Amino acid sequence: MLNEKNGMQSISELFASRLPTIIWLSIVYAGTIVLQFLKDPLILESAVFTGLFTLHVLLHWNSYRITQKTFWIYFSIQAVLVYLCAILMRDGYQAVLVGLLPILIAQSLGYSFRVKRVIFISFISIIVFFDSALTVGDTDELLVFLPIFILMLIVVLAYAILFFKQVQERLRIQSFLEDLREAHEKVEELTLANERQRMARDLHDTLAQGVAGLIMRLEAADAHMSQNHTERAHEIIGQSMQQARRTLAEARRAIDNLRLKSAPEIDFKEAVADEIEHFNEATGIIVTKDYRLNKRLSRLQMEHSLHIIKECLTNIARHAKADKVCVSVSSHNDKLIVEIRDNGIGFKTDDIGKDAGHYGLLGLKERVRLIGGEVYMNSTSEGTTIKFAAPLTKGERI
Repeated sequence: MLNEKNGMQSISELFASRLPTIIWLSIVYAGTIVLQFLKDPLILESAVFTGLFTLHVLLHWNSYRITQKTFWIYFSIQAVLVYLCAILMRDGYQAVLVGLLPILIAQSLGYSFRVKRVIFISFISIIVFFDSALTVGDTDELLVFLPIFILMLIVVLAYAILFFKQVQERLRIQSFLEDLREAHEKVEELTLANERQRMARDLHDTLAQGVAGLIMRLEAADAHMSQNHTERAHEIIGQSMQQARRTLAEARRAIDNLRLKSAPEIDFKEAVADEIEHFNEATGIIVTKDYRLNKRLSRLQMEHSLHIIKECLTNIARHAKADKVCVSVSSHNDKLIVEIRDNGIGFKTDDIGKDAGHYGLLGLKERVRLIGGEVYMNSTSEGTTIKFAAPLTKGERI
């Protein structure tokens, strides 16, 4: 049923696109018959003319099937048909020549927009015009209808050139839109792939490592219990409970981040406070907050900035062995300034991205780059400072 509907739609579109030509051919046919019958009605010649003209119309209707290789055969047959129709209708040949030859010339543009081909076909058509006109008419009539034929030829060619340029422009635009759609799909695929990699890293560094640590602690507690070292076993179980709470808090923070992306509005100040609160609950580390931002951020800036703050706090919890952290958020010279400091053991900044499975700081740099900012890292055995600055978009003051 669907194929039938598509077939009917294609036929309707084909008929609609060729309707002006069909109307024009009908006018040419009617004009030729009227001119002939006004002077000398020829029944047999009119019947043959009708057959030849019908064949010409049928070939024109199926011209979309013609290829580059068969075009010259098609053009030759149509030129012969036009010539025969003209010499059959001696008193109406003017309508045949003026009505059909310009269309045949314009039709050649549909197969190839080459100037040499159009000039050659126009030259052949003019020969057909002169030969048939001189065969059935005289020089005086030729001089009368020649300007009309040339004018008609110029109008049809101008219309055809304009039409086919519009078609080519439309095809170019469609090609551009298709390329744009493919590029958009590739960007979406890359975005999804990057987000999946990010989620995989987060899950690995939270749930996987946390559960692995719990298993090791519980195995150690079980070994001490089997040796009747109950005090040590209880101590390890207590540490395991703390580890479980930290893992749960980190898992909840990952879920909150996923929900954050779907939230219609984000209060950046509250979101930063929530990150600090989650961090404090999970680690017990004291955090000093200094929030002096007086401009609204774009959605993209807020999301990436929160991820960066989260990544810094997560790294402090896992590796820094710090007991004090300071988070500062401010604006200066139309720039967002975020600084996170701790008093931990530090790390080697040259090793960023080299350890397999640990790409947090590398991802942090990528996020800063996505919002057009710069990141500064300074790490020693007395602590670490990570600071990034990004240009603020124009927004309302809070």
